[in-house]
Amino acid sequence: MLIEILVTIIITFLIFTYFYHKYVISNFWRKKNVFYVDPSAAKNYMAASFGQVALGEFFRDVYLKYKDHHAFGMCMYFNPMLMVADLDFIRTVLTKDFSNFHDRGMFCDEKHDPLSCNLFNLTGTKWKNLRIKMTPIFTPGKIKQQFPYINEISQRLVKYLEKEAQMKSTIEMKDLFERYTTDVIMSTVFGVNSDCIENPNNEFGHWKRRVIEPSQLRIVLSAYAAKIIKIWQFLSIPITPNDVTNYFINLFQVNMENRKAHNIVKQDFLNLLIQLVDTGYIKSDDVKNTVDMSSIATEKLTMIEGAAQAFIFFIAGYETSATTASNCMYELAQNQDIQDKLRNEIDEIIKKHNGLSYDALNEMTYLHKVINETMRKYPPVPSIHRICTEDTIFPPNIQVSKGTAIIIPVFGLHRDPLIYPDPDKFDPDRFNAEEIAARHPYAYLPFGEGPRICIAAKLGYLQTKIGIINVLSKYKFKLAPQTPVPLTFKSAPIVLRVKDDIHVIIEPR
Repeated sequence: MLIEILVTIIITFLIFTYFYHKYVISNFWRKKNVFYVDPSAAKNYMAASFGQVALGEFFRDVYLKYKDHHAFGMCMYFNPMLMVADLDFIRTVLTKDFSNFHDRGMFCDEKHDPLSCNLFNLTGTKWKNLRIKMTPIFTPGKIKQQFPYINEISQRLVKYLEKEAQMKSTIEMKDLFERYTTDVIMSTVFGVNSDCIENPNNEFGHWKRRVIEPSQLRIVLSAYAAKIIKIWQFLSIPITPNDVTNYFINLFQVNMENRKAHNIVKQDFLNLLIQLVDTGYIKSDDVKNTVDMSSIATEKLTMIEGAAQAFIFFIAGYETSATTASNCMYELAQNQDIQDKLRNEIDEIIKKHNGLSYDALNEMTYLHKVINETMRKYPPVPSIHRICTEDTIFPPNIQVSKGTAIIIPVFGLHRDPLIYPDPDKFDPDRFNAEEIAARHPYAYLPFGEGPRICIAAKLGYLQTKIGIINVLSKYKFKLAPQTPVPLTFKSAPIVLRVKDDIHVIIEPR
């Protein structure tokens, strides 16, 4: 009897979904004279909807098939969406008419899920005010101050690999770089030595795994289903597990209070967040041009708001950089000529500067091309999402209504053969100056663009580059036989995460 009831419910739901899409959503776009992709015509539509296929891949495939329409309608979770395929339209959304597309439409519930109310998720005036406060944290001067902390942790990584290299062992790069970036973020943002490089199963490794454990479908719905977000907020259902919320708020509070009680001052991100909690502003890097903020009304961050920003630094900082670094090593292990060329640049510049320094790192132009090509082929965030906040018209007459979800298929753009010939080939020379100048400026979007571009892009580059520089300066890497070519991807909805382990053989130089 129970099975019959469940079957009836499932069949009823599927029939309802079919007719809703066919007669409601398709009419929504038809009335606007916008081409609409019927779910039945989109490969992997149902699998992507239920979190079984990587959404980045799904959007890539739909983009490549229908991009000639420039912008076209879709639907997911009973939510009409417009995929923007034209690069000039993308510029309009991200920059030119940003005031009409300034929100992401992500889940944010300050009362029941305080860590969700961070810079990535916030909307409207709250986002704008917080962005203004946070921007001074990521000035070139403040980023430079993080160099010694990150380099010290990178040296621990090199030392950890020494024994493995002597034995010419096979190592797994994804987990290794996740441990490295976890140590970096825990040190610079929370002010603790997490020691995950040496002890991956310790307390901090446990909480790192807890952060990425929530149901993939639940996260997908929180990101794409506006109606469901409202229901969850009404029912007070958080996205972040309560134990994760309690742990990270307590971790931030304890370390903040410890520094204040013992007058500990370090030039790291925790110190800057403490400034926002204590004063509401960040002290200027330039002493000569420092403005007296004491006479200006500035709203301080609460301790909870500070913890929420530290939390999103942790999520975004450890996973995206680790993903980029491990994917980079995967490509270098396959392309020994590129690995050798990069190592030669590293050796020459380190010798010139008598060691690795922030200035030396910034002279490594080929390294920058290698990292950019890695993010071109494997964009950490494979799609950009916006909500139309005011009625807009794309030429010649595509009407975009307020509340419409906008999808920008970054992974699709980066694998478009008309933009990047032979897109599956790993070729850092795509980022030579003349090649960049010949492309549309919005054809490469690993960090987004416009006023809502990733605020921590420079930090992402810094920790990724330092890790790669130090391991390549000491060791050589070859692809292990058990590593698949090409890589496949997990069904993660936000970050493009590789499904397979990346095993490489390490040996001393």
